[in-house]
Amino acid sequence: MLTKRIIPCLDVDHGRVKKGINFVQLKDVGDPVAIAKAYQEQGADELVFLDITATNEARGTLVQTVEAVANQVFMPLTVGGGIQSVAEMHALLRAGADKVSLNSAAVADPSLLTAGAEKFGRQAIVAAIDTRWQADQNRYQVTVNGGRTPVDLDAITWAKQAVAAGAGELLVTSMDADGTESGFDLRLYQQLTAAVQVPIIASGGAGSTADFVQLFTQTTVSAGLAASIFHFGELTVPQVKTALKHAKVAVR
Repeated sequence: MLTKRIIPCLDVDHGRVKKGINFVQLKDVGDPVAIAKAYQEQGADELVFLDITATNEARGTLVQTVEAVANQVFMPLTVGGGIQSVAEMHALLRAGADKVSLNSAAVADPSLLTAGAEKFGRQAIVAAIDTRWQADQNRYQVTVNGGRTPVDLDAITWAKQAVAAGAGELLVTSMDADGTESGFDLRLYQQLTAAVQVPIIASGGAGSTADFVQLFTQTTVSAGLAASIFHFGELTVPQVKTALKHAKVAVR
């Protein structure tokens, strides 16, 4: 049985970790290198580093910051934010990332996922999808540009297209749940896991150990990602893993 992964996320803005609610009202959390080191010591399975303003500001991810974080952690590191080319993917992988995450650029040009997968292998290419429930259309709508720009695209449809294009993993964030600590959007992940066969990281809404237990007992996602609860010390990675073990969920 494959073990479920617990993944803290560093949302980085100009070299500092920030966290907000529904992608806005960002608060400073601290230095990404120090925070990454703390998660290494807690036994996190992986770490996600997202440069959350890179796309909006039309610049690349901060390679030096990624390098500094990679030097502190020995777990798999996924890096995303503002990646527009295979050359930028290569620079980040060379800086210490194990996987690169593409969002807005992949929606604009899915062949970027294909090019990355052909050069580095599918296992290194993550398609990140930010989505909101669109009630009038009865669908999950894709948003890009750090959640600022809605796109006329169904998230489940896009997930299938991204996997077909070359993504070896999906990182899917419910913007409705993000930062609210009200629980994961289980319906979203049930639909996604029924639609694609690659590992899915669920992001948005984690507020308690019970939320992780629900996620892994009611969906077949591979990993649960959280930021606020870990950053602000409401929960630790070991506490989450202990609760999952008690619920008979296989964890590392």
